[in-house]
Amino acid sequence: MQRILLFISMMLMLTSCSSNNYSTSPMQEHRGHSNVEGGVYLEQEHIQPETDNIPLSTDKEQFIDKMVSKHGFERQQLHNILAQANKLDWVINLMDKQAPKSSTSNVPNGAWIRYRNKFITPSNLSKGVDFWNQYEKELQRAYNEYGVPPEIIVGIIGVETGWGRVMGNTKIIDALSTLAFYYPRRAQYFTNELEDFLIMCRDEGVDPFDLSGSFAGAMGYGQFMPSAFRRHAVDFNQDGHVDLWDPIDAIGSVANYFKAHGWQRGKKVAVMAHGQALALETGFHTKYSIEKLAKAGLKPKSSLEGHNQVSLLRLDVGDRYQYWYGLPNFYVITRYNHSSHYAMAIWQLGRAVKAAR
Repeated sequence: MQRILLFISMMLMLTSCSSNNYSTSPMQEHRGHSNVEGGVYLEQEHIQPETDNIPLSTDKEQFIDKMVSKHGFERQQLHNILAQANKLDWVINLMDKQAPKSSTSNVPNGAWIRYRNKFITPSNLSKGVDFWNQYEKELQRAYNEYGVPPEIIVGIIGVETGWGRVMGNTKIIDALSTLAFYYPRRAQYFTNELEDFLIMCRDEGVDPFDLSGSFAGAMGYGQFMPSAFRRHAVDFNQDGHVDLWDPIDAIGSVANYFKAHGWQRGKKVAVMAHGQALALETGFHTKYSIEKLAKAGLKPKSSLEGHNQVSLLRLDVGDRYQYWYGLPNFYVITRYNHSSHYAMAIWQLGRAVKAAR
Protein backbone atom coordinates (compact mmCIF):
# COMPACT_ATOMS: atom_id res chain seq x y z
CA MET A 1 0.00 0.00 0.00
CA GLN A 2 1.20 3.51 -0.75
CA ARG A 3 4.10 2.39 -2.95
CA ILE A 4 4.77 -0.81 -1.06
CA LEU A 5 4.60 -2.97 -4.15
CA LEU A 6 3.28 -6.42 -4.83
CA PHE A 7 6.58 -8.09 -3.88
CA ILE A 8 5.71 -7.56 -0.22
CA SER A 9 2.51 -9.56 -0.50
CA MET A 10 4.29 -12.27 -2.44
CA MET A 11 7.10 -12.53 0.10
CA LEU A 12 4.63 -12.80 2.95
CA MET A 13 2.59 -15.47 1.21
CA LEU A 14 5.46 -17.53 -0.16
CA THR A 15 8.53 -17.20 2.05
CA SER A 16 7.37 -16.71 5.62
CA CYS A 17 8.79 -19.44 7.80
CA SER A 18 5.83 -19.73 10.12
CA SER A 19 2.15 -19.00 10.46
CA ASN A 20 0.87 -16.55 13.02
CA ASN A 21 -2.90 -16.77 12.89
CA TYR A 22 -3.33 -15.31 16.36
CA SER A 23 -5.86 -16.70 18.79
CA THR A 24 -5.22 -13.54 20.81
CA SER A 25 -4.28 -10.31 19.10
CA PRO A 26 -0.79 -9.07 20.07
CA MET A 27 -2.27 -5.63 20.61
CA GLN A 28 -4.73 -7.11 23.07
CA GLU A 29 -2.11 -9.33 24.69
CA HIS A 30 0.46 -6.56 25.18
CA ARG A 31 -1.78 -3.54 25.72
CA GLY A 32 -0.89 -1.55 28.80
CA HIS A 33 -2.30 1.94 29.04
CA SER A 34 -2.42 4.97 26.79
CA ASN A 35 -1.85 7.72 29.36
CA VAL A 36 1.93 7.48 29.72
CA GLU A 37 3.00 11.07 30.18
CA GLY A 38 5.20 12.15 27.32
CA GLY A 39 5.69 8.77 25.73
CA VAL A 40 4.56 5.27 24.91
CA TYR A 41 3.76 2.36 27.16
CA LEU A 42 6.78 0.07 27.57
CA GLU A 43 6.87 -3.30 29.25
CA GLN A 44 9.53 -3.70 31.90
CA GLU A 45 12.11 -5.45 29.72
CA HIS A 46 12.15 -2.49 27.34
CA ILE A 47 12.78 0.12 30.00
CA GLN A 48 16.58 0.19 29.86
CA PRO A 49 18.25 3.24 31.45
CA GLU A 50 21.66 1.91 30.36
CA THR A 51 20.88 3.13 26.84
CA ASP A 52 20.74 6.73 28.05
CA ASN A 53 24.23 7.66 26.87
CA ILE A 54 24.37 5.71 23.61
CA PRO A 55 25.07 8.28 20.87
CA LEU A 56 22.62 8.35 17.99
CA SER A 57 23.08 9.45 14.40
CA THR A 58 22.12 12.95 13.32
CA ASP A 59 19.03 11.82 11.44
CA LYS A 60 17.77 9.94 14.49
CA GLU A 61 18.33 12.99 16.70
CA GLN A 62 16.44 15.12 14.19
CA PHE A 63 13.60 12.61 14.24
CA ILE A 64 13.51 12.79 18.04
CA ASP A 65 13.45 16.59 17.90
CA LYS A 66 10.43 16.45 15.60
CA MET A 67 8.56 13.94 17.77
CA VAL A 68 9.20 16.04 20.88
CA SER A 69 8.20 19.38 19.36
CA LYS A 70 5.34 18.18 17.17
CA HIS A 71 3.79 15.40 19.25
CA GLY A 72 5.02 15.94 22.81
CA PHE A 73 7.06 12.74 23.12
CA GLU A 74 9.52 12.43 26.00
CA ARG A 75 13.01 12.86 24.59
CA GLN A 76 14.91 10.39 26.74
CA GLN A 77 12.38 7.60 26.34
CA LEU A 78 12.39 7.98 22.57
CA HIS A 79 16.19 8.04 22.59
CA ASN A 80 16.14 4.73 24.46
CA ILE A 81 13.62 3.21 22.05
CA LEU A 82 15.66 4.08 18.97
CA ALA A 83 18.85 2.88 20.65
CA GLN A 84 17.22 -0.53 21.21
CA ALA A 85 15.81 -0.86 17.69
CA ASN A 86 17.82 -3.23 15.50
CA LYS A 87 19.17 -2.50 12.04
CA LEU A 88 18.07 -5.34 9.74
CA ASP A 89 20.36 -5.60 6.73
CA TRP A 90 18.21 -8.32 5.18
CA VAL A 91 15.28 -5.90 5.09
CA ILE A 92 17.34 -3.47 3.02
CA ASN A 93 18.28 -6.29 0.65
CA LEU A 94 14.64 -7.29 0.20
CA MET A 95 13.60 -3.71 -0.48
CA ASP A 96 16.25 -3.45 -3.18
CA LYS A 97 14.95 -6.64 -4.80
CA GLN A 98 11.38 -5.31 -4.95
CA ALA A 99 12.36 -1.97 -6.47
CA PRO A 100 10.39 -1.30 -9.70
CA LYS A 101 11.96 -2.78 -12.83
CA SER A 102 11.00 -1.85 -16.37
CA SER A 103 10.17 -4.43 -18.99
CA THR A 104 10.29 -3.93 -22.72
CA SER A 105 8.99 -7.36 -23.69
CA ASN A 106 6.01 -7.35 -26.03
CA VAL A 107 5.77 -11.12 -26.38
CA PRO A 108 3.21 -12.95 -24.20
CA ASN A 109 4.69 -15.55 -21.85
CA GLY A 110 1.92 -16.25 -19.36
CA ALA A 111 2.98 -13.81 -16.63
CA TRP A 112 -0.61 -13.14 -15.53
CA ILE A 113 -1.49 -16.82 -15.37
CA ARG A 114 1.51 -17.53 -13.14
CA TYR A 115 0.65 -14.64 -10.85
CA ARG A 116 -3.03 -15.55 -10.65
CA ASN A 117 -2.28 -19.20 -9.90
CA LYS A 118 -0.36 -18.30 -6.76
CA PHE A 119 -3.63 -17.16 -5.18
CA ILE A 120 -6.54 -18.87 -6.89
CA THR A 121 -6.07 -22.52 -5.94
CA PRO A 122 -8.54 -25.09 -4.58
CA SER A 123 -6.85 -25.03 -1.17
CA ASN A 124 -6.90 -21.25 -1.02
CA LEU A 125 -10.53 -21.05 -2.11
CA SER A 126 -11.47 -23.41 0.70
CA LYS A 127 -9.74 -21.18 3.23
CA GLY A 128 -11.46 -18.13 1.78
CA VAL A 129 -14.85 -19.80 2.05
CA ASP A 130 -14.15 -20.64 5.70
CA PHE A 131 -13.22 -17.02 6.43
CA TRP A 132 -16.28 -15.67 4.62
CA ASN A 133 -18.60 -18.09 6.42
CA GLN A 134 -17.10 -17.29 9.82
CA TYR A 135 -17.40 -13.53 9.37
CA GLU A 136 -20.42 -13.35 7.10
CA LYS A 137 -22.33 -11.05 9.43
CA GLU A 138 -19.43 -8.60 9.73
CA LEU A 139 -18.77 -8.64 5.99
CA GLN A 140 -22.40 -7.83 5.32
CA ARG A 141 -22.34 -5.03 7.89
CA ALA A 142 -19.24 -3.60 6.23
CA TYR A 143 -21.08 -3.63 2.91
CA ASN A 144 -24.10 -1.95 4.45
CA GLU A 145 -22.02 0.79 6.09
CA TYR A 146 -19.30 1.39 3.50
CA GLY A 147 -20.66 -0.01 0.24
CA VAL A 148 -17.72 -2.37 -0.32
CA PRO A 149 -18.87 -5.91 -1.19
CA PRO A 150 -17.66 -8.91 0.82
CA GLU A 151 -15.73 -10.40 -2.10
CA ILE A 152 -13.44 -7.36 -2.30
CA ILE A 153 -12.67 -7.45 1.43
CA VAL A 154 -12.19 -11.22 1.31
CA GLY A 155 -9.92 -10.82 -1.71
CA ILE A 156 -7.74 -8.21 -0.03
CA ILE A 157 -7.28 -10.17 3.20
CA GLY A 158 -6.71 -13.36 1.21
CA VAL A 159 -3.96 -11.97 -1.00
CA GLU A 160 -2.32 -9.98 1.79
CA THR A 161 -2.19 -12.60 4.55
CA GLY A 162 -4.01 -15.75 3.51
CA TRP A 163 -6.90 -14.68 5.77
CA GLY A 164 -4.62 -14.08 8.74
CA ARG A 165 -2.34 -17.08 8.36
CA VAL A 166 0.79 -15.13 7.39
CA MET A 167 0.95 -11.66 8.90
CA GLY A 168 4.72 -11.32 9.16
CA ASN A 169 7.26 -12.04 11.88
CA THR A 170 9.44 -8.93 11.70
CA LYS A 171 9.33 -6.49 14.61
CA ILE A 172 7.74 -3.40 13.13
CA ILE A 173 9.93 -1.02 15.14
CA ASP A 174 13.02 -2.72 13.69
CA ALA A 175 11.71 -2.73 10.12
CA LEU A 176 10.61 0.90 10.12
CA SER A 177 13.70 2.27 11.89
CA THR A 178 15.94 0.32 9.50
CA LEU A 179 14.20 1.75 6.44
CA ALA A 180 13.87 5.24 7.91
CA PHE A 181 17.53 5.62 8.85
CA TYR A 182 19.48 3.21 6.63
CA TYR A 183 17.61 3.21 3.33
CA PRO A 184 18.08 6.63 1.68
CA ARG A 185 16.02 5.83 -1.44
CA ARG A 186 12.81 5.88 0.58
CA ALA A 187 13.92 7.33 3.90
CA GLN A 188 11.34 10.12 4.01
CA TYR A 189 8.44 7.76 3.44
CA PHE A 190 9.53 5.35 6.16
CA THR A 191 10.41 8.16 8.58
CA ASN A 192 6.80 9.29 8.27
CA GLU A 193 5.60 5.72 8.82
CA LEU A 194 7.77 5.39 11.93
CA GLU A 195 6.24 8.63 13.21
CA ASP A 196 2.73 7.27 12.68
CA PHE A 197 3.64 3.91 14.21
CA LEU A 198 4.87 5.47 17.46
CA ILE A 199 1.78 7.67 17.67
CA MET A 200 -0.41 4.61 17.06
CA CYS A 201 1.34 2.72 19.85
CA ARG A 202 0.95 5.66 22.21
CA ASP A 203 -2.74 6.09 21.39
CA GLU A 204 -3.49 2.38 21.78
CA GLY A 205 -1.27 1.85 24.83
CA VAL A 206 0.84 -0.85 23.17
CA ASP A 207 4.58 -1.45 23.57
CA PRO A 208 6.10 -0.79 20.10
CA PHE A 209 8.52 -3.70 20.58
CA ASP A 210 5.67 -6.22 20.85
CA LEU A 211 4.14 -5.79 17.38
CA SER A 212 5.33 -7.75 14.35
CA GLY A 213 4.42 -7.49 10.69
CA SER A 214 5.94 -7.49 7.21
CA PHE A 215 9.55 -6.56 6.52
CA ALA A 216 8.30 -3.13 5.40
CA GLY A 217 6.20 -2.47 8.51
CA ALA A 218 2.75 -3.50 7.26
CA MET A 219 0.55 -5.06 9.91
CA GLY A 220 -2.46 -7.14 10.69
CA TYR A 221 -4.95 -9.06 8.55
CA GLY A 222 -5.03 -6.35 5.89
CA GLN A 223 -1.36 -5.33 6.08
CA PHE A 224 -1.99 -1.64 6.72
CA MET A 225 0.99 0.65 6.97
CA PRO A 226 0.90 2.85 10.11
CA SER A 227 -0.24 5.92 8.15
CA ALA A 228 -3.19 3.94 6.80
CA PHE A 229 -3.96 2.76 10.32
CA ARG A 230 -4.17 6.32 11.58
CA ARG A 231 -6.27 7.52 8.64
CA HIS A 232 -8.58 4.60 7.95
CA ALA A 233 -8.57 1.90 10.65
CA VAL A 234 -11.81 1.64 12.63
CA ASP A 235 -13.06 -0.02 15.79
CA PHE A 236 -15.49 -2.25 13.93
CA ASN A 237 -16.08 -4.67 16.83
CA GLN A 238 -16.82 -1.70 19.11
CA ASP A 239 -14.58 -2.79 21.98
CA GLY A 240 -13.03 0.65 22.42
CA HIS A 241 -9.79 -0.17 20.59
CA VAL A 242 -8.63 -0.22 16.97
CA ASP A 243 -6.78 -3.47 16.34
CA LEU A 244 -5.88 -4.74 12.87
CA TRP A 245 -4.85 -8.12 14.27
CA ASP A 246 -8.51 -8.55 15.11
CA PRO A 247 -10.30 -9.84 11.98
CA ILE A 248 -13.47 -7.86 12.65
CA ASP A 249 -11.65 -4.55 12.98
CA ALA A 250 -9.66 -5.50 9.87
CA ILE A 251 -12.84 -6.12 7.86
CA GLY A 252 -14.28 -2.73 8.77
CA SER A 253 -10.96 -0.98 8.23
CA VAL A 254 -10.45 -2.41 4.73
CA ALA A 255 -13.97 -1.34 3.82
CA ASN A 256 -13.40 2.14 5.23
CA TYR A 257 -10.13 2.41 3.29
CA PHE A 258 -11.91 1.63 0.03
CA LYS A 259 -14.76 4.00 0.72
CA ALA A 260 -12.29 6.80 1.51
CA HIS A 261 -10.57 6.22 -1.83
CA GLY A 262 -13.79 6.50 -3.82
CA TRP A 263 -15.33 3.03 -4.04
CA GLN A 264 -18.65 3.19 -5.91
CA ARG A 265 -21.31 1.01 -4.33
CA GLY A 266 -22.84 -1.54 -6.69
CA LYS A 267 -20.63 -0.62 -9.65
CA LYS A 268 -18.48 -2.88 -11.78
CA VAL A 269 -14.72 -3.23 -11.41
CA ALA A 270 -13.63 -4.08 -14.95
CA VAL A 271 -15.07 -5.32 -18.23
CA MET A 272 -13.31 -7.70 -20.62
CA ALA A 273 -12.70 -6.47 -24.16
CA HIS A 274 -12.93 -8.12 -27.56
CA GLY A 275 -9.93 -7.51 -29.78
CA GLN A 276 -6.25 -6.59 -29.52
CA ALA A 277 -4.53 -3.21 -29.22
CA LEU A 278 -0.79 -3.89 -29.13
CA ALA A 279 0.16 -0.30 -29.98
CA LEU A 280 -1.55 1.28 -26.96
CA GLU A 281 0.01 1.89 -23.58
CA THR A 282 -1.69 -0.12 -20.85
CA GLY A 283 -2.00 0.00 -17.07
CA PHE A 284 -4.30 1.26 -14.32
CA HIS A 285 -2.89 4.77 -14.74
CA THR A 286 -3.93 5.12 -18.41
CA LYS A 287 -6.99 7.04 -19.56
CA TYR A 288 -8.74 6.45 -22.85
CA SER A 289 -12.04 7.46 -24.34
CA ILE A 290 -14.29 4.62 -25.45
CA GLU A 291 -14.15 6.03 -28.96
CA LYS A 292 -10.35 5.87 -29.11
CA LEU A 293 -10.33 2.26 -27.93
CA ALA A 294 -12.99 1.38 -30.48
CA LYS A 295 -10.85 2.87 -33.27
CA ALA A 296 -7.92 0.77 -32.00
CA GLY A 297 -10.01 -2.38 -32.44
CA LEU A 298 -11.51 -2.97 -29.00
CA LYS A 299 -15.08 -3.25 -27.84
CA PRO A 300 -16.49 -4.21 -24.44
CA LYS A 301 -18.09 -7.61 -23.84
CA SER A 302 -20.67 -6.08 -21.49
CA SER A 303 -21.98 -2.72 -20.37
CA LEU A 304 -19.53 -0.07 -19.20
CA GLU A 305 -22.29 1.48 -17.09
CA GLY A 306 -22.08 4.78 -18.91
CA HIS A 307 -18.38 5.39 -18.39
CA ASN A 308 -16.88 7.33 -21.27
CA GLN A 309 -13.29 7.18 -20.04
CA VAL A 310 -11.50 4.06 -18.79
CA SER A 311 -8.05 2.64 -18.24
CA LEU A 312 -6.76 -0.06 -20.57
CA LEU A 313 -5.54 -3.21 -18.84
CA ARG A 314 -3.54 -5.95 -20.53
CA LEU A 315 -3.12 -9.44 -19.08
CA ASP A 316 -0.57 -11.85 -20.47
CA VAL A 317 -2.37 -15.19 -20.71
CA GLY A 318 0.38 -17.09 -22.51
CA ASP A 319 -0.63 -17.41 -26.13
CA ARG A 320 -2.03 -13.89 -26.39
CA TYR A 321 -2.93 -10.76 -24.47
CA GLN A 322 -6.30 -10.31 -22.82
CA TYR A 323 -7.57 -6.73 -22.68
CA TRP A 324 -9.87 -5.20 -20.09
CA TYR A 325 -11.56 -1.87 -19.58
CA GLY A 326 -10.58 -0.69 -16.11
CA LEU A 327 -13.40 1.19 -14.38
CA PRO A 328 -13.13 3.56 -11.38
CA ASN A 329 -13.50 0.75 -8.84
CA PHE A 330 -10.50 -1.03 -10.36
CA TYR A 331 -8.45 2.11 -9.85
CA VAL A 332 -9.60 2.21 -6.22
CA ILE A 333 -8.19 -1.27 -5.65
CA THR A 334 -4.81 -0.07 -6.95
CA ARG A 335 -4.76 2.53 -4.16
CA TYR A 336 -4.09 -0.41 -1.85
CA ASN A 337 -1.15 -1.58 -3.97
CA HIS A 338 -0.07 0.12 -7.18
CA SER A 339 -0.18 -2.89 -9.49
CA SER A 340 -2.68 -3.96 -12.12
CA HIS A 341 -1.88 -7.62 -11.49
CA TYR A 342 -2.49 -7.15 -7.78
CA ALA A 343 -5.82 -5.41 -8.28
CA MET A 344 -7.02 -8.02 -10.76
CA ALA A 345 -5.97 -10.82 -8.41
CA ILE A 346 -7.91 -9.23 -5.55
CA TRP A 347 -11.04 -8.98 -7.64
CA GLN A 348 -10.82 -12.42 -9.21
CA LEU A 349 -9.90 -14.18 -5.95
CA GLY A 350 -12.87 -12.60 -4.19
CA ARG A 351 -15.21 -13.60 -7.01
CA ALA A 352 -13.82 -17.14 -7.02
CA VAL A 353 -14.35 -17.49 -3.28
CA LYS A 354 -17.89 -16.18 -3.68
CA ALA A 355 -18.59 -18.73 -6.40
CA ALA A 356 -17.08 -21.54 -4.29
CA ARG A 357 -19.52 -20.89 -1.47
